[in-house]
Amino acid sequence: MESFDAILSRRSVRQYADKPIGREDLERILEAGRRAPSSVNEQRWDFVVVTERDRLKQLAKVWRGGQHVASSAATIALVTPHTNDPDIKESIGFDLGQAAMSMMIAAADLGIGSGHSAVRDKDLCRRLLKYPHDRTCDYLVVLGYPADRPLRPIRHHKRRPFDDVVHFGRW
Repeated sequence: MESFDAILSRRSVRQYADKPIGREDLERILEAGRRAPSSVNEQRWDFVVVTERDRLKQLAKVWRGGQHVASSAATIALVTPHTNDPDIKESIGFDLGQAAMSMMIAAADLGIGSGHSAVRDKDLCRRLLKYPHDRTCDYLVVLGYPADRPLRPIRHHKRRPFDDVVHFGRW
């Protein structure tokens, strides 16, 4: 798939077919996240990949709307250094957005659907994934083959019109 077609095809998938993601494809998706831009090239992220069904079911409990995590083929926890500094938090958040979107586009390129989830129960997430106490996890990237229909460029989307969103030179 062309990269722009992958962008046009990516949609939030919440129901997944019972089909595993091959290791090579999963590593390609993770490499896309690893290669994402980051502020001053800090790369303040680690990715914890969960593919085992029972662990996915447990991980789904970290957010009240995370049922799709339980049925996913793989879920990637985005783990970052814990900080109370608002400027660093903002920078990390922007970087995580870029890493997550890079992974989601790479997944779409492979015909793999993606979704996301926040993490509300930080203690449960830490117990399940065993990351160090100086780290935190706020977001999950959820992956799997769509159960309903394959990914393809979305022609009739629910996006604001281009001319309402884009302003050249000034508002």
